[in-house]
Amino acid sequence: LLKRVRDFAQVRHDGRVPSDIEELRALPGVGEYTAAAIATFAFGQRHPVCDVNVRRVLIRAVAGRAQPATPRAEQALAEHILPRNTERAVTWAAASMELGAVVCTSRSPDCASCPIANRCAWRAAGHPESDLPGTRTQAWHGTDRQCRGRLMAHLRGADQPVPAADLVYCWPDDDTQRERCLASLVTDGLVIRVDEHFALPH
Repeated sequence: LLKRVRDFAQVRHDGRVPSDIEELRALPGVGEYTAAAIATFAFGQRHPVCDVNVRRVLIRAVAGRAQPATPRAEQALAEHILPRNTERAVTWAAASMELGAVVCTSRSPDCASCPIANRCAWRAAGHPESDLPGTRTQAWHGTDRQCRGRLMAHLRGADQPVPAADLVYCWPDDDTQRERCLASLVTDGLVIRVDEHFALPH
């Protein structure tokens, strides 16, 4: 992803990855999390960096729940708990990601070795289970996600731009869906178009 950001920066920012978080968000394919992570870890700025591991730590340790909150509530919680000091905020961003990835894991949290176990609201509440109904597995077969994945896989395996006609074989049953997915990949900056050929950004 960072390579793709650099590629766009080459075109839009004189070859330099922008440090301003708004400019980072404006880069195709860069969302809130990625922009915050680059601004924090590459430029030492103070931003809440919320990946799935950080969100889990915050919901458990601070809110005392097992189930996630709404994205807006999670973001507000992350901003509220973020240290005011910029240097400490950068350290906190890295530490909270590591804590969620290694200790406060989804299935088997290692509370015995958790450095904030004595402050964890979820542990104090007796590790309550989520009261949300079982999450239904999202369908994959026939979805745009599957179609986009096939297109990306085909382009990834090519050593030169691929003619549009060749991409028909990636998804032969629905021309409209294939064209829509290909257009969305171009819009997202994951694929580039050169005349009637397509390729991954270099």
